Amino acid sequence: MIITVTPNPALDVSYRVAHLEPGTSHRVRSVHERAGGKGLNVSRVLHDQGLRTLVTAPVGGTRGDAVRDDLAAAGIEHLLLPVPGPTRRTVAVIAEADLVGEATLFNEPGSHLTAADWQRFRDLVGTRLPEASVLVCSGSLPPGCTVDSCAELVRDAHVRSVPVIVDATGPALLAAAAAGADVVKPNAAELRETTGQEDPVAGARQLRDRGAAAVVVSLGPDGVLAFTEQGLWRAKPPYAVSGNPTGAGDAAVAALAAGISRRQPWPERLRTAVAWSAAAAAAPVAGTLDHHVLRDIADRIAVEPLAS
Repeated sequence: MIITVTPNPALDVSYRVAHLEPGTSHRVRSVHERAGGKGLNVSRVLHDQGLRTLVTAPVGGTRGDAVRDDLAAAGIEHLLLPVPGPTRRTVAVIAEADLVGEATLFNEPGSHLTAADWQRFRDLVGTRLPEASVLVCSGSLPPGCTVDSCAELVRDAHVRSVPVIVDATGPALLAAAAAGADVVKPNAAELRETTGQEDPVAGARQLRDRGAAAVVVSLGPDGVLAFTEQGLWRAKPPYAVSGNPTGAGDAAVAALAAGISRRQPWPERLRTAVAWSAAAAAAPVAGTLDHHVLRDIADRIAVEPLAS
């Protein structure tokens, strides 16, 4: 079973309007609500691909109830810790007149999580670690959490010999690498922001030097770069897939977790990561894959070793 940890989950709210103009009133044509957060998106993809997964997250208030209800309706196993603060919202406003289909996003920071609540959450996750083949810690940290929060989960999992993937940025990513995360997965912008390196190979090497066993860098439509204990790899799709990049990185994390769980070699993990990521970009919402795109490119991903 692959356990995902989403420290700062959200209720994703999408508004569709005819057009978007700042400073004016808008009549919303439709509203869609969905349980969201990077770890939840990872679990959705794994569930879609037939792998057993468990969502863990702290949730609170009526929006927390909505997250729980949505996961239950989707048939995704979950273990949610009730906390006092309300679960945050992310709001996407989509203008139907916008031919590009881009959304304007508003991301709330999340409610304050006390040290005691974080410890309760760690303990809750720990009760299921004996069943885990992989632990994924993904997304932002809520106010109140320290930069060591993901690193603490890495150490907790390693006590049980459970490999850990961390998708974070900044100090939290550095701390997770120093704790010996088995895989860290920033995108190119996050890697540059975290390490100060313009060259992704140099940035990945810096995270490896800090202690991460492997670094996989999402390069958007150009695929992924992986710096592993077996060397440096590059995986690219046969063509650029247009669409919504939101959730593509989460699909790549899901593929890496599946690959570790299945004990696949690195080239196969990276091939799947690029295929799932491209299929996610072509899908309408995060946490889903476009199966037509997936079938079209799954066997056409180029994976090549690079000189390190």
